Amino acid sequence: MNRFGSLLGRGMERVTASALGPYQTAVVRIGFAATWLLFLLRELPHRHELYGPESPWSWDMAQQLIAENDAFTALMWSDGRIWFEAVYVLAVLSSVLLMLGWRTRTMSVLFMIGVLSLQNRSIFMGDGGDNVIHLMATYLVFTRCGQVWSLDALRAARARAASVDQGTTPVDPARTAQPVDKAGPVLWWLLGLGLSLVTFMGELSGGWLLLFWGLWLAHGLWWAVGRRAPDGEARKLLDVIVKLAHNAALLVIMVEACLIYATAGWYKIQGSRWQDGTAIYYPLRLDYFSPWPALSDLLASHGLMVMLVTYGTVAVQVAFPFTLFNRRVKNVLLAAMIFEHAVIAVVLGLPFFSLAMIAADAVFLPTSFLRRVGGWTARARGALLSRFGRGGEVPGQRGADEEPAGEATEHARVGFPFMSGTYKR
Repeated sequence: MNRFGSLLGRGMERVTASALGPYQTAVVRIGFAATWLLFLLRELPHRHELYGPESPWSWDMAQQLIAENDAFTALMWSDGRIWFEAVYVLAVLSSVLLMLGWRTRTMSVLFMIGVLSLQNRSIFMGDGGDNVIHLMATYLVFTRCGQVWSLDALRAARARAASVDQGTTPVDPARTAQPVDKAGPVLWWLLGLGLSLVTFMGELSGGWLLLFWGLWLAHGLWWAVGRRAPDGEARKLLDVIVKLAHNAALLVIMVEACLIYATAGWYKIQGSRWQDGTAIYYPLRLDYFSPWPALSDLLASHGLMVMLVTYGTVAVQVAFPFTLFNRRVKNVLLAAMIFEHAVIAVVLGLPFFSLAMIAADAVFLPTSFLRRVGGWTARARGALLSRFGRGGEVPGQRGADEEPAGEATEHARVGFPFMSGTYKR
C-alpha cells in the first residue's frame, strides 16, 4: 500500500510539475496545421463548390442540419460570398501562424474555428482524414503546443537570455517576466470585441458561448497574473492548472489515436474480404484510387503481396494499442504504420488522409528521435544559408543523448528548425 501511494504521489507530481511531451505536441501542431493548410491551398479553385455558395449542400440545408445537431460553424452567420472568403482566409492564415508557432494559444483557437466552420458547413465533403483533423483541432486548443519549435519559444528563450545578460535571472527561468508585449494585448482586445459582437447578434449560445468566453477570459487572466505577479501564488496555481489541462489533452490525443486504429482493425476482422486476404486488391482496381495505374496493376497482380499486406494491416492496427507498454515493439509498429500511410498517399492517391494519420502517429514518436530530426533540420538549414551567403554559422542543437537539466533548461534550449535554427541559452 505504501508503494502504491508513493507511485501515485510521484505520478501526480509529474503531471502537475511539467507539461509533458513538448516535442510530440509540437510535431502534432505542425503536422495538422500543415496538412490543413495544404488541403485549403489545393482546393482553393474549388472552395465555392466544397464549402461556399455554390456547394450542392446548400446554405439552407446546412442551417437545418446545424439547428438539430448544434454544431459550430461561422459560415452560418451569413450566406454572403464576402463572408465566406473572409472565413476561408482566416482558416489559411491561422494554419500558417499555428504551424510557425506564433501566438499558439490564440492561433490554436482560430485554427479550430476555421476547421469547424468549413467542415461543419458541408459535412459530406470529408473523409477519415478530415474527421481526424476535426478532432485534433479541438484537442490542440488545450495543449501547450508551442513549447519548442515555435516562434513563441524562440521569443521566450531570447527574453531569458536577455535576463541572464542583465543579471536579473529569476529563481525559476520558466516564469521569466516577458518584455513589454504590444501584439498580445491588442490581439486579445480585438478578439474580445469580435466575440462581443457575435454574442450581441445572438450567433453563439449554450456550450459554444461558454467555451469561447471561457478561453478568452482564461488567456487574459494568464497574461494579467504573469505581468503583475510572475512569481506569486496565483501564477503558480495557474501553472498547475495549465499543465494539468495540457497533460490531459495529450492523453486524450494518444487515446484517440489508439481508438482509431483499434476500431478500424476490429471492424476489418469482421469483413469477409479481410478474412480471406483480398481486401487490398479491390481499391487497387478502382480508377478513383489509381492515380498511377501501372503501379496499382503491378501490386494487384501479386497475390501473395496482396494477402500479406491485407493481413499485415489488420494485425498492426489491432496490436498497436497493446504495444505501448513495450517501447521497442511500439517503435517498430509505429514505423510500419507511418510507412503504410506513405504508401497509401502515393498508391491510392490519398495524401491528406495519410498526412493526417502520420501527424496523429507522431504523438508516439520517441523524444530522442525528434531531437535528432530537429538537429538535422537546423544543421541543414544552416548549411543552406551558408552556401548562399545569407548567414553565418547556425548555433548547434543539443545532442540527443544529453539529459535535460529540468523543464526550464529544456525549454530554454529550443530549436525551431524551419525558421531560425536553434537558440541556445
